[in-house]
Amino acid sequence: MTYRVCLVCMGNICRSPMAEAVLRKALADRGLAGRVDVESAGTGDWHEGDPMDERALRILTEHGYDGSAHRARRFTKDWFDRYDLVLAMDRDNLANLRRMAPAGVEVRLFRAFDPAAPPDAEVPDPYYGGREGFEEVLALAESAAEGVAKHIADEID
Repeated sequence: MTYRVCLVCMGNICRSPMAEAVLRKALADRGLAGRVDVESAGTGDWHEGDPMDERALRILTEHGYDGSAHRARRFTKDWFDRYDLVLAMDRDNLANLRRMAPAGVEVRLFRAFDPAAPPDAEVPDPYYGGREGFEEVLALAESAAEGVAKHIADEID
């Protein structure tokens, strides 16, 4: 059986697709690539069908990740049945997801899996900033992805 995880931000063109690429690599490094599907989505529909933000893609590519096939999607209520784990990039998206979630479904913050992060830590939205914001998102995603990969490994083994 395949374990499925979805990473969620606002528009699905910056944070969540960057985290998706990073988590895929972290899982592959643990030998779990064929056992876990990683996807991403947004809570808003502004960018549906669009590729990843070019700045996000550039940072990923420079660091050896591939996000070239990404197309933005919107997370909808009926998707909860598809995933074993749904992770939000920030508290606003966490609240949006929790309002949509059926009773008993847990949604968590992505950075909750980073042992160095404070409680309720978020991945900040880099959209209106410069390169440094995208570099920060990548660094935070790399830190949290290791913890998420460990959590998933523990769940499926």
